[in-house]
Amino acid sequence: MNKVYQNADAAIAGINDGAVLMLGGFGLCGIPENCISALVKSGAKNLTCISNNAGVDDFGIGLLLKTRQVKKMISSYVGENAEFERQLLTGELEVELIPQGTLAERCRAAGAGIPAFYTPAGVGTEVANGKETRVFNGKTYLMELAFNADFAIVKAWKGDTHGNLIYKETARNFNPMMAMAGKLTIAEVEELVPAGELNPDHIHTPGIFVHRIFQGSNYEKRIEQLTTRTKN
Repeated sequence: MNKVYQNADAAIAGINDGAVLMLGGFGLCGIPENCISALVKSGAKNLTCISNNAGVDDFGIGLLLKTRQVKKMISSYVGENAEFERQLLTGELEVELIPQGTLAERCRAAGAGIPAFYTPAGVGTEVANGKETRVFNGKTYLMELAFNADFAIVKAWKGDTHGNLIYKETARNFNPMMAMAGKLTIAEVEELVPAGELNPDHIHTPGIFVHRIFQGSNYEKRIEQLTTRTKN
């Protein structure tokens, strides 16, 4: 099975209107920049995007919000995006905010084939609305469902032609869990090498979880909030 695609445009082929997408990254760190740009060009709309955050106004998922391609955001933190806020307050965008740990576990559960799990996070808050609760050892827990995403789109530092992936430092974040959870996983990497060149002990995501891979280009790797100390 050939998993290598020429570029982002080819790799996202088949992502149509109404698709449910997982997008790796934390803030702007470790996001699939090339695939997001390709999605903007594709014009696919009514997308449901599962991501820790919604990027910023002119970068990351914020680009898809700007072009009104996102119908629903499932996120944990969205405070850096003014357009997101505007669409939310005007009712243009459906939003599900969930605790960050719950977001991670719903990804992990999907990848492990676990349909649901119980967590204390969100009990007694709006997060619990409409969800089943159960008491274990005198403590109340919410039942959370694993995600059911059509595509997982992740970004890694290095990968090989079999789809094995290595992430770099904090850019790992949600990417490994999402890579395991999508029905079809697309990985963009900074460096693509022949199979066998990666040290097996260094691989974070085994290639069995990755269906498409390509070498990206022109990564900006922006920083959301850059704070520097005044030189004395």
